[in-house]
Amino acid sequence: MVKIISDPSQFSKLKQGDILVCETTAPAWTTLFSLAGAIVTNAGGILSHAGTVAREYKLPAVLGTKVAVDLLKDGDVVTVDGTNGVVTIEQQ
Repeated sequence: MVKIISDPSQFSKLKQGDILVCETTAPAWTTLFSLAGAIVTNAGGILSHAGTVAREYKLPAVLGTKVAVDLLKDGDVVTVDGTNGVVTIEQQ
C-alpha cells in the first residue's frame, strides 16, 4: 500500500511492507527502509541516497519518476519492479 511521505513529521504513517513514495530521501530517512516494502521517488537515480540504501536493504526501487508523488495517493496498491523501472497501479 502506498504511503506518500513529504517530510520527517510524516514518518509514522509508514507501516511494515508499505511502499514509500516521496520526492527524495536523505540520511534521516534511512530508518524507513527497514519498514518499507519498496521505494519510489520523484528525484534521484542509482547513485542517490535512496538508490544506495535500497540496494543495502535489498528493496525494489524505482527512482527519478518525476511524477510519482503527484500521480499516486495514500492507499494505492502498486507493484514496484525495480529491475525494469516500472510501477504498476493495481486495479482495486
